[in-house]
Order: sequence, then structure tokens, then C-alpha cells
Amino acid sequence: MGSKNKLKRFRENETFQNVFQPTREEVVGNLMPLRGKWNSDFFKNDNPLVLELGCGKGEYSVGLAEKYPNKNFIGIDIKGARFWRGAKTAVETGLHNVAFVRTQIELINHIFAENEVDEIWITFPDPQIKYKRTKHRMTNSEFLKLYKKILKKDGVVNLKTDSEFMHGYTLGLLHGEGHEVLYANHNVYRNEGSPEEVTAFQTFYEKQYLEINKAITYIRFKIKD
Repeated sequence: MGSKNKLKRFRENETFQNVFQPTREEVVGNLMPLRGKWNSDFFKNDNPLVLELGCGKGEYSVGLAEKYPNKNFIGIDIKGARFWRGAKTAVETGLHNVAFVRTQIELINHIFAENEVDEIWITFPDPQIKYKRTKHRMTNSEFLKLYKKILKKDGVVNLKTDSEFMHGYTLGLLHGEGHEVLYANHNVYRNEGSPEEVTAFQTFYEKQYLEINKAITYIRFKIKD
């Protein structure tokens, strides 16, 4: 993407009421006025709050928001030029139950309060296969502790990925640490019983994976206390 195009998207993001782009200093300083008040002050309801971490273009957040109007969705990504597409689609189609925040995943406990979030989606994250990149895997032990801080007591996490490595790594870690695996499927489009929200729609890249018969895997789990 050209720099001019990126700048145009950044500027347009600033006009969207469903986009929040706090500085790192604001986030770390706990200066997010919506922290703990996303439902009451932004969505203006008490519906379940669902996050998509590393939302990319925001396709999944928007798709879930369209399918589940009685839930609130927030896509998180550090690259605002990417989720511009999802934010713009939401504005153009009048979707009021989806928003986007430009920030780093490791700072989400400064964006959301304890017990504020009902559900987390992690869709097609970089598997970070090299051992030295373990700390960047979005289902490693430290990230799970972070998610636990903002999730409600019965909150759940969903991992959808095309990476057999990420699927296997996460399952092994969950079992090893005693977390509760609610559902696991190593090929959601071939095996029966996949949850509807997992197969109802596909992202741009997911469609490409399916065209070459690459299996899409899924895990739904609870993080232990």
C-alpha cells in the first residue's frame, strides 16, 4: 500500500466515530475514558462485549456484528490502515455494534477493565514458529494471563487458524496448564459439529486458504483461575 493511501486512510479513520486511536502514553497512563465503560458510554447497552485481537481488515469483527446484533464487538490492531476497511464498512452499512481500537495487544488491560469482556476471538494470528518468537505467540502463557484479567468469570477465548503448528502448540499448552478446552476441531469445514460463528463467513485470506484445501482449525477454551 502506498504511503499516500495509508495517510488517506489514517485521516479518514479520524472522522469515524467507531475508531479510537489513543497514543501509547494515553493508554499506559490509563487515560482511556471508556475503560470499564464501553457498554454504558459507547454502545449504550448491556449486551455481551466481544473482542477480536489482531483484527486485520476487520472482516471478522464486522461479520460477527452483522450476524449477532445483540452483541457488541471491538476489533483491536496496531495497524489502523488495515482496519480502516472494516470501520468504513460498518459506517456505510449502519452497524452500531462494532468499533475498532488501534493499540498493541499487550496493552489491552489498559483499554478494558477487569471483568469487562465476555469473549475473545483470535483469528489467523502469526504463529511465530521460531522458538525465539515464543513470547509473541498470542496464546502463550503470558498472553493468557493478560486475557484472564479483562475476561468475565465465565469468559471464553476462540482461536481460529490455518496453522497446524499454532493449533497444536495451543492445545498442548492449554492441557499442560490445566485450562478448560470446550471444543477443538482440526478441520472446521470438513468435520461436522463446528459452531456456526466459525464457518458462517470467511476472511479474504481464509478464502484463499480454502481454495488450496488448507485446513482451518478452531479451539474454544476457558482460562483457569
